[in-house]
Amino acid sequence: MSGKITQRGALSLLLFLAQAVTPTWLAGSGYYPDESYNEVYAEEVPQVPALDYRVPRWCYTLNIQDGEATCYSPRGGNYHSSLGTRCELSCDRGFRLIGRRSVQCLPSRRWSGTAYCRQMRCHTLPFITSGTYTCTNGVLLDSRCDYSCSSGYHLEGDRSRICMEDGQWSGGEPVCVDIDPPKIRCPHSREKMAEPEKLTARVYWDPPLVKDSADGTITRVTLRGPEPGSHFPEGEHVIRYTAYDRAYNRASCKFIVKVQVRRCPSLKPPQHGYLTCTSAGNNYGATCEYHCDGGYERQGTPSRVCQSSRQWSGSPPICAPMKINVNVNSAAGLLDQFYEKQRLLIISAPDPSNRYYKMQISMLQQSTCGLDLRHVTIIELVGQPPQEVGRIREQQLSANIIEELRQFQHLTRSYFNMVLIDKQGIDRERYMEPVTPEEIFTFIDDYLLSNQELTQRLEQRDVCE
Repeated sequence: MSGKITQRGALSLLLFLAQAVTPTWLAGSGYYPDESYNEVYAEEVPQVPALDYRVPRWCYTLNIQDGEATCYSPRGGNYHSSLGTRCELSCDRGFRLIGRRSVQCLPSRRWSGTAYCRQMRCHTLPFITSGTYTCTNGVLLDSRCDYSCSSGYHLEGDRSRICMEDGQWSGGEPVCVDIDPPKIRCPHSREKMAEPEKLTARVYWDPPLVKDSADGTITRVTLRGPEPGSHFPEGEHVIRYTAYDRAYNRASCKFIVKVQVRRCPSLKPPQHGYLTCTSAGNNYGATCEYHCDGGYERQGTPSRVCQSSRQWSGSPPICAPMKINVNVNSAAGLLDQFYEKQRLLIISAPDPSNRYYKMQISMLQQSTCGLDLRHVTIIELVGQPPQEVGRIREQQLSANIIEELRQFQHLTRSYFNMVLIDKQGIDRERYMEPVTPEEIFTFIDDYLLSNQELTQRLEQRDVCE
């Protein structure tokens, strides 16, 4: 029995050997095998530390960049991170706290929250039209931005804005306003002499120089007065220009155009005559013609001209009583003396005792003034040959002249007849009976007077009254 091994004993022996070679490992037992050594180690299980308020640095020391942590510990003021310490977090000026304002050191050796300080900034200011700004410290707290405007503009509103703690800029956005008027310069004043025979002068000038002091834009330029190249009458004329810019600011300038007229001394009409002048009558280039009343003829120069020296050309003529030469060879030679000078009223009668003749001569003798004003000379042809008489005032006409006049003007000796001849020698009216001087005068005034004579008649309307 002692030399044999029973079956039960063999199994026990194998179990013992197996336990000696392979370490025991059970999941969750806290043990694990070591592959290098045939030894057994025990796993360390983490243990919750025992709370100890006496440990000075239970949590890590708080360090807030750009800020400050004010802590209160149960152990006193010298303990800033012991268990149970509570810290109030704050940021320096110009920074904003992001996160928890208050944290506590927990049993887990961690703080109950996190926080950090972010630098405070204002939004970037927009640029203003026609202006700019400069800032002392960009968009950071207390940075001051000063505004300025371009040349020609004026700042309206806040000149400076400051970045405040709430992240907003102080004040409001200003604007640059164009309040400066444009710059305008007119041409120089000028003086000019009137042209010959005119009372005006044509004057030219360059447009004004205009510049806007702001954006350079001129919207319009107005002129008050005549345009360049206009005819200016005698005297001083103010020309004014006004310029407007885009902001409706305006500026004006002016200059003077002075026109002078060279004038000669006023002429006096001749005795027993009158003057007709062109233009103003005494200005440079004006021409004055001398005319004589009826029964007078001009002796001397017919006209005079006002010269640039302000003196009249020539010398004044005179109006002398008209001298009629009856000792001519023909009626044409006689009539030529009256051409463009006098009108003729030729009266023919069969004899001096003719009733119509006597009546007509009597009326005409009472109207000598009116006849002279209208330049009318009377020729009488009275009687039968050889006692026939022809006369102009006191001057007697020859028989040949009388006969030629009768034939030329178709005047009969048989009865009273009369013909009115104009200054051009044309037969204008015939009468078979006596007529009043007023009828003759009305016909002459209405149909035979030239414009110059009509003007003279209006001036001498009451001379014969």
